[in-house]
Amino acid sequence: MKLASLKHGRDGRLVVVSEDLNWFTDAFLIAPTLQAALDDWERCEPRLRALAESLEHEAVPRGRFHEREAAAPLPRAYQWADGSAYVNHVALVRQARGAEMPESFWTDPLMYQGGSDGFLGPRDPIPLADPAWGCDLEAEVVVVTGDVPQGVSREEALGYVRLVGLVNDVSLRNLIPAELGKGFGFVQSKPASAFTPVFVTPDSLGDRWQDGKLKGALTVTLNGKPFGQADAGDDMTFDFGTLIAHLAKTRSLVAGSIIGSGTVSNRDADGGPGKPISDGGLGYSCIAEVRTVETILRGKAETPFLQHGDTVRIEMLDEKHHSIFGTIEQTVEPLG
Repeated sequence: MKLASLKHGRDGRLVVVSEDLNWFTDAFLIAPTLQAALDDWERCEPRLRALAESLEHEAVPRGRFHEREAAAPLPRAYQWADGSAYVNHVALVRQARGAEMPESFWTDPLMYQGGSDGFLGPRDPIPLADPAWGCDLEAEVVVVTGDVPQGVSREEALGYVRLVGLVNDVSLRNLIPAELGKGFGFVQSKPASAFTPVFVTPDSLGDRWQDGKLKGALTVTLNGKPFGQADAGDDMTFDFGTLIAHLAKTRSLVAGSIIGSGTVSNRDADGGPGKPISDGGLGYSCIAEVRTVETILRGKAETPFLQHGDTVRIEMLDEKHHSIFGTIEQTVEPLG
C-alpha cells in the first residue's frame, strides 16, 4: 500500500496511490491526514488497504497522481530523529579530518533530533540564503512508526514500523563544525528535509524489506549526471529495529515518529572507500563523502557543494525500472 499527502493546508490531504504511482483516490472518509491515520492505525489500516485494492481494480473514483502536487507524506511530524547507521560514512569523514574513530561507534548508534515542524515536498526547491554555508544533499532511507513503548527490544521495535520512504536530508556542512564545537548538536546546520512523494507499507516492498533493512540501489543524480548507486541494504551496521530501540531506550515514541538511516554508504569491493560511478564504483549519497575520499586520496577536496541552480534527484527503482517511492527532485534556489 502506498500513501501520499496532496498539498492542502498545513498537514496535507491523505490519498491512496496506485502501485504504479499513476493514480490516486481520496481517503478522507477514512482519515483526513496521514497523521490521523497513524494515530488510529488499527482501525484505519485495513480500510486503507481495502481502498488501495479498489483503486487497483478501478472500482473507486480516481485521479491522475502528479508528484509535483504532493507535499511530504507527513508535512510536519511530532518527531524526526536521524541516525548514522552506515558507520563506513562516519569512519571516512573522521579519517579525512584526522579524528580517531571510537570503537563504540560500531556498537552504539549515533542519532540526533532534527527539526520536524515543517518538511519540504518532493519537488519543492531547496532555499539557500548563502552558498558559502556548504549546502549538501544526503540520500537516506526513513521509516515511520506507530506508538512505540519505552524499552522495546530490537525485534519488538520492527513490529512498530508502519511505513518506509526516502529522504533528502539537507545539510549545511560549513556550519556544522562550529555547532558541534559547542557540544550541543545541530540546529542551524540542518534545514528542512524533503521526502519522497509516497511512503510504502513494509509488506508491499516484498523481499526488499528484510530484517529491518531496505535493499536496493539508491539512485542519486546531480545536474542530470549519475552520482550515486549505493545499495541501502549493504554495509548498514544498525538496522531500523536497532535504531528505533535505541531511541526508545528512555522514552516512548508517538505514532508518526520518523526515523532516518543516515547517509547510505557502501565500501568499495576491495574494502576501501567507495569509488565514483565514472570509475566503476557505486558512487556516493552525499557530496561530503566524495570530498572526503578526494581528501584521503589526493590531499584536498575538489567537488564543490551545491550552488544555486543545481538540481538533485533521488529515487529507488524496482526490477522493472519503475520508481517505488516516487522521485525527490529539487533545485537549489536563492532564499526569497
